[in-house]
Amino acid sequence: MKKLTLGILLLASLLTACVREDTFDNTPEGNFEALWQIIDEHYCFLDYKADVIGLDWNKVHTDYRKRISPNMTNVQLQEVLTDMLAELRDGHVNLYTSADVSRYWHWHEDYPRNLDEELRREYLGSDYKIAAGIHYRILDDNIGYVVYESFSSGVGEGNLDDVLYYLRSCNGLIIDVRGNTGGQLTYAERIAQRFTNQRILVGYSCYKTGRGHNDFSQPKAEYIEPSTGVRWQKPVVLLQNRECYSACNTFVRNMSACANVTTLGDQTGGGSGMPFSSELPNGWAVRFSASPSFDKDMQHIEFGIQPDIVCTLDSADMLKGRDTLVETARKLLKN
Repeated sequence: MKKLTLGILLLASLLTACVREDTFDNTPEGNFEALWQIIDEHYCFLDYKADVIGLDWNKVHTDYRKRISPNMTNVQLQEVLTDMLAELRDGHVNLYTSADVSRYWHWHEDYPRNLDEELRREYLGSDYKIAAGIHYRILDDNIGYVVYESFSSGVGEGNLDDVLYYLRSCNGLIIDVRGNTGGQLTYAERIAQRFTNQRILVGYSCYKTGRGHNDFSQPKAEYIEPSTGVRWQKPVVLLQNRECYSACNTFVRNMSACANVTTLGDQTGGGSGMPFSSELPNGWAVRFSASPSFDKDMQHIEFGIQPDIVCTLDSADMLKGRDTLVETARKLLKN
């Protein structure tokens, strides 16, 4: 009996050592502390953003704790928590309540768009072709023009075969992903596979292994394999802007590693953290970046990717009905 009791006590002590279950009261203070700790232990960019933007997460706790009071309303609490999360400067961070979704959009709102949808419609015309989420046509100088507005719009292998086969006689290809704020990573990889003839390294990723800010797994290399379908062999210019985010940011990373691709436009918006979710004591959900990814040189792409050629919309061109980025891309492809 003594041996059995000792065994139970040892098992209980081991379980206590391995599992730490922090609980917080469903009060304004409890929800504040729960959210701060979730980010402190699971958000993946705290040390990186401390270096780049001077983020001090402990100071954030001190500053925002002063705004918490026992009798504050849910609306007031959400305002404080939203402001605290905004210190992360991350578009993948959201707070979901029954009344609103808190978000950070300054990653693109504080910058020029470098995109005019009316101009883009002029280039597409009225007789452009549609293959799932892809809009495309051949411009009058025999340059293919492809617009892909969202990685939430599915694109199948058959779609890509048909699009590239139709454009096969073109001297070059413009792929316009300006304004594409992301979606499914599957499509970011599927499309990029059409622009390489060999397996290429495009970047790295890792994941949190502990509660410390620097507790990460070893970086895992990410590759793009050449598609078994139709592959494009001619020059490509990829148009990007600040609204290229999340899966589109990854797409730009992948395409940048392809030998025949030139990127043109503005720095992308970033968003390289794979989002995860958790819940506060009051039932509010929080989404945050928990798994970082990098480029092939092991550099962070959380704050965006610079283009090979910087190009912005020119107001004089716009008055003439010309998109400066598209016209610059056409000149590059002609040369």
